[in-house]
Parts: sequence; structure tokens; C-alpha cells
Amino acid sequence: MKLGKVEFCHFLQLIALVLCFSGMSQAELSRSSSKPYFQSGRPRTKRSWVWNQFFVLEEYMGSDPLYVGKLHSDVDKGDGSIKYILSGEGASSIFIIDENTGDIHATKRLDREEQAYYTLRAQALDRLTNKPVEPESEFVIKIQDINDNEPKFLDGPYTAGIPEMSPVGVIKTALPNMDREAKDQYLLVIQAKDMVGQNGGLSGTTSVTVTLTDVNDNPPRFPRRSYQYNVPESLPVASVVARIKAADADIGANAEMEYKIVDGDGLGVFKISVDKDTQEGIITIQKDLDFEAKTSYTLRIEAANKDADPRFLSLGPFSDTTTVKIIVEDVDEPPVFSSPLYPMEVSEATQVGNIIGTVAAHDPDSSNSPVRYSIDRNTDLERYFNIDANSGVITTAKSLDRETNAVHNITVLAMESQNPSQVGRGYVTIAILDINDNAPEFAMDYETTVCENAPPGQVIQKISAVDRDEPSNGHQFYFSLTTDATNNHNFSLKDNKDNTASILTRRNGFRRQEQSVYYLPIFIMDSGSPSLSSTNTLTIRVCDCDADGIAQTCNAEAYVLPAGLSTGALIAILACVLTLLVLILLIVTMRRRKKEPLIFDEERDIRENIVRYDDEGGGEEDTEAFDMAALRNLNVIRDTKTRRDVTPEIQFLSRPTFKSIPDNVIFREFIWERLKEADVDPCAPPYDSLQTYAFEGNGSVAESLSSLESISSNSDQNYDYLSDWGPRFKRLADMYGTGQETLYS
Repeated sequence: MKLGKVEFCHFLQLIALVLCFSGMSQAELSRSSSKPYFQSGRPRTKRSWVWNQFFVLEEYMGSDPLYVGKLHSDVDKGDGSIKYILSGEGASSIFIIDENTGDIHATKRLDREEQAYYTLRAQALDRLTNKPVEPESEFVIKIQDINDNEPKFLDGPYTAGIPEMSPVGVIKTALPNMDREAKDQYLLVIQAKDMVGQNGGLSGTTSVTVTLTDVNDNPPRFPRRSYQYNVPESLPVASVVARIKAADADIGANAEMEYKIVDGDGLGVFKISVDKDTQEGIITIQKDLDFEAKTSYTLRIEAANKDADPRFLSLGPFSDTTTVKIIVEDVDEPPVFSSPLYPMEVSEATQVGNIIGTVAAHDPDSSNSPVRYSIDRNTDLERYFNIDANSGVITTAKSLDRETNAVHNITVLAMESQNPSQVGRGYVTIAILDINDNAPEFAMDYETTVCENAPPGQVIQKISAVDRDEPSNGHQFYFSLTTDATNNHNFSLKDNKDNTASILTRRNGFRRQEQSVYYLPIFIMDSGSPSLSSTNTLTIRVCDCDADGIAQTCNAEAYVLPAGLSTGALIAILACVLTLLVLILLIVTMRRRKKEPLIFDEERDIRENIVRYDDEGGGEEDTEAFDMAALRNLNVIRDTKTRRDVTPEIQFLSRPTFKSIPDNVIFREFIWERLKEADVDPCAPPYDSLQTYAFEGNGSVAESLSSLESISSNSDQNYDYLSDWGPRFKRLADMYGTGQETLYS
């Protein structure tokens, strides 16, 4: 008979009830068959309760405590005299027991994955004596599993890579030819279900990202069949002309390409290389371009993958070609010399204005503009040479000296007549040919000595010569004594025929007392054509030598006169010294005379003194810079101006107007006013100049207190204003005041 789902569930419940009642009957039977347990002093039978384990389902979600099982002792008569105690894992915290009935309940939700079983101990005690009536019994509460955990992927999410165009793998490809260039990544969601996928089971998911890796299945292709670039002819060698790139859908090493020029008329003029970073083909110049020679070039360029995959060769050739046309543009080029270097030679004896050589340059452009020549004077600072501006003929402008400068390297400039900014440069090397124009001379300054005891024929010096000329066959010098010295009795000369000569003594012994220095003239002649000669003087000193012939001293000895100085001579010397001392004293005395006192004669007018200022100023215009008359009488000018920033003082009507201002303020105001007048004066010199102002200030506000100007002692001049000047002028007020009353309170 086939049961439905509902009927099947009822059938399972019925079986569970039957099993439960069967277990309880067996427990009661075992308890009833056990013998009673007696405490000390009372005989009792063997243990009457044995508890193996209880079973309880995990994840109970009910509101009441979950019933686990029941403990019961056959000693318990149901009168409440026995109490049950529970101990062990989870006792009191997870599991509780009714001490009267022995029922065990779980108070918390149990999780088998956290703890699969609990070991507890049960004790039955007499409630009155609190003594055990049964031995302590150990039992296990086992947590029964339910399907409450879904499957989990431990290492997810997952990534995987598989070459494109691959055959079936573990995760099978659904398409036979998956193309990375079309789509390079796929996201898969994997689900795992327990209970073999039946209803009520749990499931878990993870993701798998599958990336298609690249293979070289795409050939390079140029986007265009032809390219054209314009290049000026002045572009230097190694310059980049163009960059081209073939497209390749592959990436990484599968997209690496090689470029080469396979055909065209610019094989030797251009070359192509690859840029490792961008995989571009870089076209550069190998030779100079010349619009007048060739106006365009055509190149056929091929691009190919470096490493082709044999599996995909059937898709077509893994290379492509394109055509590149390069148009050469004309530019205005500077003149070009017919030779990069012009070597020339000229004798140092050539006359000024003689022709040395000729340079030639032409305009390479089609216009063929005329060329004018000049010498870059930075390469010919001394202006030894000139060049004809039209013909390019180089001539000498000054006398040449090979010994001063043997080679001249000059730069010739050639510029177009129509466009002088276009300048070409040619290089000329002028070698100066040597002539015999320098006489030979001593190779060095010789310090020759001869011993007083030198024997005849002794060599005292070996000399050589130098010549600034450089004859092609080398130097050959001839040495001899001059005609005047040939017959001397002291020294002789021997020509060694090897451009050296030896000086020998001719007599026996020399005396410094007689002559301490000898001068020997030597004649030297070279082998030039014509030959040149010179006379050089050898200085020979007579010296005192030791036994080895080494000079000790060469100074002439001082000899004491046989008779001493006379008394008259000594007196004359002393008189001269005294005379000199007297003259010195007179001079010092004249310089220390007191200066003439500054007393003015009555006939001398002080106002007409001329004061000299050693100041040249700025020239003629300097006298117009300031009004010099203002320096003579400052009060005349200053009285006409009023200070707006100073409160006017109370002035005495009987006295002139003065201002009591510190001298430094007076000087500053004076200079500032002169400066402002000079700034606005159109006739002032247009440059700064140093001026000297002989200004001594305004003087005392009391002016002169002298009585020399009074006519008599009974003068009616009023000095009462002195009383307003303060205590310092009290004595003056007493002396000059007219009133008898006291001037100061």
C-alpha cells in the first residue's frame, strides 16, 4: 500500500510512541527487580539504578524547557522522602532536575556542532538525613543531530584560468571555440546541497571566475594600406621620421612584433626599429636628405609576430605589409663649401698682401643665391689674414712668424646675398713654413767657475746652443771665440762638432786679487741658408776651491790698508756728520714753529674773505643745481617761509624773528628744502653730484651782545627783552637793563 506524506509522518509518530513506552516499561522492570540500598548499619541489595544515556534533539526552539528524561530510584515510595541531585557538565546551567520527581529538563538551546554530549552524575538522598540512599550514578546526555548547517566552500571564491580555444576540462566549456578577444572572463556560481539534494536539505554557494588566457591566434594587421609623411631636408641624421603600428588583438608576448623594410627606394636612407613598450615601428633617417637630389622615397614595410603558434597558422599569414611614402620638403639651406677642410701653406717670409689660397662655397638651393665670404675674427683675433668677399681668395694682412704661431686655424663664413641669415662655415688650416730668421744662442744661462789652482787645458764648462728655427735637416751649430778673444792667454774654446763646445783653461793658476771675473765672448753660427750667427758672452768667476776642485767661495777678498786712517781724516768725517745733524734740527725746528695767531688787521675786511672748497662738483651745470646765494644769508630766505607743522612762538616786536629749533633739525630742513628745489628745477644736472654746504646754523637768537656798536654808555638801546630769556641771562639783564626794578620774579 502506498502512503502519502501525511500518512507517513503519522506512521513515524506512532512508532516513536511505541518505542518510548517500551523503554519506560523496561526501566520500571529493571528498577523493580533491583534490591534496596541500605545505609551503614542496614543491609541492602546491589545497586538498583543504572542510567546509560539520554537523547535530546539540538536546536529546540520552544518556549518551555525541553524534557530530557527521568531519574527514579526504587527506594522512592513517592512520599517525598527522597530528593534527587544532579552534578557534572552543564548541571544547573543547562540541565536542571526536579528534586522531588527526578525529571530532567534542558533550559537552553543545544548545538551538537558546539558539544555533542554531556556527562552528568545523579544522586538520590534522604531528605531528612541528607544521606545517599543510592550510590552516585553517572550517565550521558547525547545531543541528536538535525540538519541545521548548510554546506560551505572553504576556499571560495575561486579563480581559474584556461587558455582560449582549449578542449574540455574539469569545469567543462559549453562552447567549442571560446574566444578571449570576444570575452575574456566568465563568472560561475556553484551550489552544494546536503541530503543528496532532497527536500528539506540545506545548500551553500561559491563563485568561480574563469579567465581565458591569451594565445597567439590573431595576426598583426595595419589599419591602413599606405601612409605619407612630409620631412624637411634639414632634418639631421638619426631623427625620427614617422611611427607606424600594426594592430594585434592578442596581448603580451603574443602581440610582440618585428618590423622591416622589404622593398622601396629608401633602403639605404631609412631604417625601422620597434619600440618595446608600444610595439610601434619607428622610422629614422640614416643619411642626409637633399631636396635638390631626391624629392620623395617609397618604403614597403612588413610587420610580423615574433612567435607564431603553429596551431593557428591555418587562420592566415601572421604578418602584414603597408606602404610608406616620405616627401622631402625644400628648405633654405646655408651655403656649402666644396671641401670640409682647406689645408694651406705659406712661408713666414711672405709679404703682406700675398695670396695664400682660395675657398669656394655655393648655395645648394635651386635659387643658387650669390655667396659672400668673411673670416670669423674669433678665430683670427690678431687679424693676420684677409679674404676677398666675392672670390674667396685669402691673403696675408700682417707679417707672419712661425716661431710665434706655427699653425693658424681659421673659420671662413659664407652667407647668401639674398638671405644673410643663412651662413655656412668652412675650415682653413694655414701652416707657416719656417725660414732661417733666428740666430742661435746659449741653451741656458751658464754659471761658470774656474779654480785659482786650475792647471792649463782643464775643461771648465761645456756649452750648447738653441735655435728657434726648425730646419728640415736639423740644426748644426759652429762655435768659436770672437776675433778679439782669440789671442787671449786665459781661456780657449774647442768645437766638439756635435752642437756643443768645451771651454778650457789656457794658463796655470788664477788669482782673485788680480781679477775675479772674466768675460769670454763666444761666436755661434747655424747652418741655415743664409746662415745666422750671434755672439754670446760667458761669465767666468775665479773661485777658491778645495782639494777635490769644488768651489768654496768666489767673492773677492777685502784687504786691510797697511796704514790706518789719520787723525785729520777722522776729524773731517765727524765734522760732516755734525753738519748733517745740525741741518736736520733746523728743518725740524722750522716745521714746529707756532702758527701765526688769527688776529685780523683793522684794515682787513672779514666779509671779503674767500673760502675755497675743493669740490669740483658736476661741472658747469653743477653751479645751477642750487642757489648758492642762499648759503650766504639763510635768515633772509628762511624768514619768508612758515612751518605749518610747528606752533608759532610769541615774538618780540622789538627784535628780529628767529626760531628756536635744534641744529640737527635746522640742517635737515635746509638740506631737504634744497633737495626739493633741485628736484623741480628743470636746469638741474641730470645726474647726482656731491655738494658742500658751508652752513653753520642760525646762531644765537640773541645775536650780538657786544656794546661796541653803541654810541655811548648812555645809549637809549632797550635791553629789556633779556628778561624774557630766562635765569641764565639775569646777569646780562642787570648790566644792560635800563630799569631799576627787578627783571625776574
